[in-house]
Formats: sequence, C-alpha cells, structure tokens
Amino acid sequence: MHSFFRCVLPIASLSASLAWAGPAPAAAATSQVEASLACAPAMPCAARIPVRMVIVTMFEIGADQGDAPGEFQLWKERRRLDTRIPFPQGYHDLFYNPDSQILAMVTGVGTARSSAATMALGLDPRFDLGKAYWLVAGIAGIDPEDASIGSAAWARYSVDGDLAHEIDAREIPKDWTSGFFPLDKKGPADTSPPITDGRVFAINPGLVDWAFALTKDVAIPDDPGIQHERARYMGYPNAQKPPFVLIGDQLSAMTFWHGKLLNRWANDFTRYSTGGKGEFVTSAMEETGTLQAISYLDRAGRADKDRVLVLRSGSNYSMPPDDVPAADNLMRENEGYSGMRASLESLYLVGSKVVDELLGHWDRYEKAPPQ
Repeated sequence: MHSFFRCVLPIASLSASLAWAGPAPAAAATSQVEASLACAPAMPCAARIPVRMVIVTMFEIGADQGDAPGEFQLWKERRRLDTRIPFPQGYHDLFYNPDSQILAMVTGVGTARSSAATMALGLDPRFDLGKAYWLVAGIAGIDPEDASIGSAAWARYSVDGDLAHEIDAREIPKDWTSGFFPLDKKGPADTSPPITDGRVFAINPGLVDWAFALTKDVAIPDDPGIQHERARYMGYPNAQKPPFVLIGDQLSAMTFWHGKLLNRWANDFTRYSTGGKGEFVTSAMEETGTLQAISYLDRAGRADKDRVLVLRSGSNYSMPPDDVPAADNLMRENEGYSGMRASLESLYLVGSKVVDELLGHWDRYEKAPPQ
C-alpha cells in the first residue's frame, strides 16, 4: 500500500562477491552461480542456483545499503546478500548468499509488479526453487482495533480488495454501509456465498501456526516515536500496546485507503470473503499478485505453495484517532510513516526467527514444511 520511486542502481561487479569462500555447500552454490551467470536471464541454462529461502520485499528507498532503509535493505546487509544476479525481466536485480542459499527480491509496488516479478523468478531456468520457502515481508497499515504500529502479523488469508464495484460515497443509497461491493454481487447487503477463486488466498495453516508459535515471544524494540503515536489512540487498547506478534489477515488493494469507514469496510469485506474465518489486521497492495503467481508456479511444479509465509508489520494505522479527520491524518502520514523504522526492524527480527529455524535444520525441513 506504499508508493515509492525506484532508485535505478548501477550493476556492480560480481567478481568480488563470487570470490567469497565458505564451507563446501557454499562453494558448490558459488560455482553454480558462476556457471549460471554465463546464461542469459530467463534463457535455457544447464546450471541451477540452489535456493532454500526466498525473501520477497516490495520496495527500497534510495540505495540498497548504507542509507535510510526500505523493506529490502536490512535483509541485504544483515544476511550478507552480496551476490548480485541480473534480473532484467523484473523490477530489481536479485541478491543471493551462496552459504545460506537465501535469495532476495524486490518486486516493485502493486499487484501487477509483484505478480509479474514472482512469475518471472519462478520460470527462470537459472534457479532451483523446488524446495524453497518463501517469506513475504513488508510494511503495512494496521487496524488499531487489533494491534499497534511496529507489531508483526502472520496472515492466514490474503483477500483481494480490488475486484469490486464502486459507487462514490456521495451517491450511495442511505441503507448501504459502503460504496464497495464484490464484482459479482448486487450490493453490499448481498450475502450470497463469496466467489473465492483468485480473490482469497489461504496460506498453509499448519505453517502459519508453527511460525506464530515460534515467534510469539520475540521482543520487538519500542521507541518514543511510536509510543507517542499510539498514545493518540484512546479507546483502542490493542493500539496502545508495545509492538507484539499476532496472527492477522490482510486485505490487498491497489488504493491506499484510510479512515474509520473504510476500516469497517475492510473488516466486513475480509470476514465475508473468507466465510467468517478471516480477521482483517493489515492493509497492503501486493500479496494477492504474489500468491496468485506462486499458485500457478505450484501447478507447474516450479514452486511449493505450502512453503509460503506472509508477514506484515504496521508502519501506520489504517484509520485516525477518534478526534482527527481522516483526510488530515492521511496527509500527516504522507509526510512519513510514524512507525516506519520500527516496522522494518520488526519484520527483520520476527522473520529472521523463522529463517534461522528453517535453514538451521534444513535436513528436517527440506523434506516437508513444519506443522
């Protein structure tokens, strides 16, 4: 749900990063990277780079390292993702560590870019993604009824909020709760069973429960900035808590919406779309595109949709405090998300707990996802 300008980055020399030597698996992976770099991107290639974990981020701010971070930078710096792999068929080059076999991507903002980039990666013959786990890790708007900024939510469902009819709020009938309703329905009061194909993506529930159990006690740093911000949300006890880890679902929509009425719509739409099983917690843009691509890749044997996790952390609230107009609060947020740095740290700390467990016991988790 966040729009940023892409920084066009120079293609750095690969020789230095490929010269790094590690234990035997890393040396083998490095050799395969070197061989694959002789192949043109997306063209037939005899060498395949082994991948155990794909970190999916959506944007970066400025440079890939050394300045104010976006979603990608902390992963690159702290996970030594120093091997740059050209990826002209996507938004941003890929980065890889031959020791850990972590591959990270930046899809670009929005469902069109995320679906295209994910599909392009999955079909690229240079990569072996058959056993890879995917961690989608991004910032989001967060519902103050459920959590505070800096909190991190593991999603069970990602719901598409774009396939809909819309009538301007100034023209909706008086008995309508919203101007938005599903594309195949007769109005917001139409409670006929939802069409979920391509609109609701259910994430492996055993894997989600496992990830939450593993990370629920992760200590997320607090700071005065987000303390001040959450103190504004009187009457919302979850919004006033220090950052924490929870299970909560996501509404994916290309419009950066904000306000109490749309927050109510997001809750209702998520609940309806999931047959009452889902609980809206975070708002973002890309997941339904990413997950649609992975579901197609799974059908083609190029990825395993049961090895995907979605983690979103709150950089801002999805509605204002009770005494602030929605428009005023949105303009304030556009000057800079109050929980930006806290949410990025949260993503890395919580996500890393899962990454370390999966890769640290690869002999076990290579065979099947944890339950």
